[in-house]
Amino acid sequence: MEEIIPHLHLHALASSLAILAAMMVLPSTTAGGGVCRESCGDIPVRYPLGIDDGCGSPYYRNMLTCADNATLRLRTPSGTYPVAGADYSDPHLVVTDPSMWTCARPFTSVHAVPFSLDTSTRFSLSPRNDYLFFDCDEARVIVAPRPASCDRYPGRCDSACDSAGYLCRNLPGCRGALDESNMSCCAYRPRAAESLRAMLRHCEAYTSVHWRAVGDKFPPYDQVPAYGVRVDFEVPVTTRCLQCQDKRRGDGGTCGFDPATRDFVCICGDGRNSTTDCAGGHGSGHHGSAGVIAASAVASISAAIGVGGLVWYIRKIKPSKVVTCGVQSNENRFF
Repeated sequence: MEEIIPHLHLHALASSLAILAAMMVLPSTTAGGGVCRESCGDIPVRYPLGIDDGCGSPYYRNMLTCADNATLRLRTPSGTYPVAGADYSDPHLVVTDPSMWTCARPFTSVHAVPFSLDTSTRFSLSPRNDYLFFDCDEARVIVAPRPASCDRYPGRCDSACDSAGYLCRNLPGCRGALDESNMSCCAYRPRAAESLRAMLRHCEAYTSVHWRAVGDKFPPYDQVPAYGVRVDFEVPVTTRCLQCQDKRRGDGGTCGFDPATRDFVCICGDGRNSTTDCAGGHGSGHHGSAGVIAASAVASISAAIGVGGLVWYIRKIKPSKVVTCGVQSNENRFF
């Protein structure tokens, strides 16, 4: 009985480790299944972005989520924010911050964490954003009309919040609304998220307005203000991705990556993953092949675990003599 119990413990240990190994080796349904959702609600999701692991560029991995296949959200250090729109010809997202004030709701004092981005990512705040701050403490914030010279030398005027800003008099959806209230407004374009946080410590609320392009007008009337934060993103262009998307090479695939190695993968519509394109004969295997490879890998790992467990068991039950003065003899040495 004393020998059976260790044997059972060893068998259970080996079985558990084999199951864990199988879970690690088996491919994810997205990478192996060739399924990349192309939209979330009515917002398109295309390369380099992705909402399924293994889709898009690894630079944007796990940065977008799709709740109930309806609401696209962007993850940032300051929180998770709804995405109102996406443009891939002029690559950018428009993000809404629920803590920002808009004309659509009554004014309330909101001291929230301002929207910010991780500067180590390929996302960046667009220079087309303008920030408006309301009811600032003028003992702490320089609120003054922006001199005309600031247009030529903007670096000399960063410390002032412009009380004569165009947007303060022309808020989207409620032009002239501030003139009828006692709420003060000034426009400020911070260089970093820390500047936003500093401003909000001394102002009651803020909002962001981005300049949206209108294609049928001429400058300077080809842009109109709209609420939201414009977030620009880079599109990594690689030869392998262009080959994957080329419809002359099969049906054209979707650029993705292996979640385990982050290596490039061309995801084809027939459920086949390829290292090049979706033309016949260039794939790395169908689902069945992936399953066989995974099963073989699991079997190999299980065998290795079994051998390792056997060695551990023999060492455990092997009687050993006392080692004198730290010297091992031929009689008590296992190997």
